Amino acid sequence: MDLARIVELNAVYARVIDTEQFEEWPKLFHDPCLYKLTTADNVAKGLEGGLIYADTRGMLEDRISSLRKVNIYEGQRYRHIVGLPVVLGEKDGETETETPFLIVRIMREGQMDVFATGCYRDKIKPDASGALRFHERIVVCDGRRFDTLVAIPF
Repeated sequence: MDLARIVELNAVYARVIDTEQFEEWPKLFHDPCLYKLTTADNVAKGLEGGLIYADTRGMLEDRISSLRKVNIYEGQRYRHIVGLPVVLGEKDGETETETPFLIVRIMREGQMDVFATGCYRDKIKPDASGALRFHERIVVCDGRRFDTLVAIPF
């Protein structure tokens, strides 16, 4: 798989979240899929649970619907800094990658903080039209604690 296309998929993913085009986020995934937010500590201990778990595109869409209509949280937005992916392997048309990230959270009043660092552990494959989509995205955060409601996708 072309590394430039994987880099582009990650860039589009970050842009969709950073520009609050949340309804476009689920479209970057196959259906079914796996999206999980967990910690490096959980991964090291072999714990499968996560702070967020979705295994269909419909679950991702429900998360965005909840974000827009139900969740109450202080106004904030993210800025992703995404590193270059490392291809870990390819099998049956699916590419496994790991990509480092840093997320800065910008509060309504302008305060900026490092919100999360970690890596994306992905399985990526083309859809029927040839566009790359995530079959699996495991977000592994370096830290174990979050000081706010985790509402916005990582």
